[in-house]
Amino acid sequence: MKLDALKHGAVKQAHGHEAFNTPRIRLLSVLAILGGVAALLVWRAVDIQVLNREFLQEQGDARHLRVVSMPAHRGMITDRNGEPLAISTPVDSVWANPRELLAARAQWPRLMRLLHLDATTLQRHLAKRVDREFIYLKRAVSPELAQQVVALAVPGVSLQREYRRYYPAGEVAAHVLGFTNVDDRGQEGIELAYEEWLRGVPGSKRVIKDRLGRTVENVEGVSEPVSGKDLALSIDRRLQYLAYRELKATIKSSGARAGSVVMLDVSTGEILAMANYPSFNSNNRVKLRGDAYRNRAVTDVFEPGSTIKPFTIAAALEAGKYRPHTMIDTTPGFYKVGRHVVRDIHNYGVLDVSTVLQKSSNIGATKMALAMEPQQLWSIFSRVGLGSSTHSGFPGEMAGLLSNYKGWREVDRATLAYGYGVSVTPLQLAQAYRVLADNGQMKPISFVRTDVTPAGEQVMRPEIAAQVRAMMETVVNEGGTGTAADVLGYRVGGKTGTVHKSEMGGYAENRYLALFAGVAPISHPRLVTVVMIDEPAGGEYYGGQIAAPVFGRIMAGALRLLNIAPDDVQSLRTQLVQGNGSAPPAVVNPVPAQPVPSLDPRPYIKRVSAGAL
Repeated sequence: MKLDALKHGAVKQAHGHEAFNTPRIRLLSVLAILGGVAALLVWRAVDIQVLNREFLQEQGDARHLRVVSMPAHRGMITDRNGEPLAISTPVDSVWANPRELLAARAQWPRLMRLLHLDATTLQRHLAKRVDREFIYLKRAVSPELAQQVVALAVPGVSLQREYRRYYPAGEVAAHVLGFTNVDDRGQEGIELAYEEWLRGVPGSKRVIKDRLGRTVENVEGVSEPVSGKDLALSIDRRLQYLAYRELKATIKSSGARAGSVVMLDVSTGEILAMANYPSFNSNNRVKLRGDAYRNRAVTDVFEPGSTIKPFTIAAALEAGKYRPHTMIDTTPGFYKVGRHVVRDIHNYGVLDVSTVLQKSSNIGATKMALAMEPQQLWSIFSRVGLGSSTHSGFPGEMAGLLSNYKGWREVDRATLAYGYGVSVTPLQLAQAYRVLADNGQMKPISFVRTDVTPAGEQVMRPEIAAQVRAMMETVVNEGGTGTAADVLGYRVGGKTGTVHKSEMGGYAENRYLALFAGVAPISHPRLVTVVMIDEPAGGEYYGGQIAAPVFGRIMAGALRLLNIAPDDVQSLRTQLVQGNGSAPPAVVNPVPAQPVPSLDPRPYIKRVSAGAL
């Protein structure tokens, strides 16, 4: 019976398993499982899209949505005629996510070859910044190189649009314009002086990026970039090139150390040209030295030598001590002032004031300075801007030096009369000559084009300025020290200068500055130009030999480029007659000669032929 019972139980259990394994039960089980999974998915969807939506959205955005900067276009710099001098062009820079690039080390060789990177340097660069998401690998690459980098598809490496400054004039205007850094911010020159005006305001936008850091979709703009404002300079690119070409040629041929040229518009005070040599290429500054980009015309001071004599004479005329025809005895060619001796190159004998300037007599200038009160000499120098800043706004402009007259000794007055003991920049000297050219009016100096003639301050009587200009013309005429500055067809006036350079303990015996400062046309002054040549190394070093010819060539080209009518038609006709034997046609609308006011009713210009006194 027990055996039967056990068999009966086994049979019953077998029937139960058979019932559990029926297709219907299995189907219900599968459906129950699927239903549970579906419920779980629904719950997860509700959790993601409703309960935790903001948190998860932020997490997703943090990984793919970025706010990126939109660079702003820097303002263009042009010359006075609208010709571009500095422009910003769009370029690409290569950047990387350090963590991702470290993980893609197998692709480094191709990237390093393209960007000229060293493996050790790159490894160190990435390792130090592994906690960042953005570092630059190469700034401002060429379009071709940018496309090659994109084609590599290196993880974590991408491009960013930026702007790079380009200077079409290159070395010709490099010192005036200065340059920007890799972030397109002004570092020197006009770029630095007008940084706030030229600089744009970057914008921003939201974008979606893929895992390689590439922008796949622009979502929205956050703020629009604001471009910088354009700036029109007073510089005339044609005159700038002319000045630089002549300066460079002279410095190379004479073996000089350096040089500067400044040209001003007489009526407005605008700087039409400012050139320096040696120069540099603003577009390629890989090997640029710190002293190469110094604008010598505004930062370097020097003693102006005999170019100061027109102002010594102006002070003497203003003091009433002398007239243009007053005679001065310079015999025997030297003159003792205390323990010091003032010398002339030759014994000129008895000269009138005009011939003192023509022959550049140090003794004549000294006697005039000692005959007046110290304050009278100092006053003229100060009023025309010698020894003080021109307030041009150019970065690093030097003020020069003009000591107070109360501390002057007799020998100080003597040396000041012919340009030692006072320090100026080429721009300051040009400003002072502009006062003479503009009938005694001081006007502000400007690097920016002005369409309105600025008001001036009368710092010298017009008749005195006119008389000194007439004397300056004799310097360029036959018998003067600056005949090489003559311009065919135009009346030109100016003054030469040859200065011993100062050194420790006194003045160098064989190191000079050669100078010429002048005005043209004399009948109706339009341009003032100053030429300074530093340490000419050849046998010629006088201002009349080195600087005056540069002035003459620059002024000749400038007068013609600006279409300024000749005011010395007779010399032009004479030259042409000598050249081809026939008289040329009359010049149409020449500039009429203006009467020169005089302090004395008698003629005050005594024209002296070569070799006569």
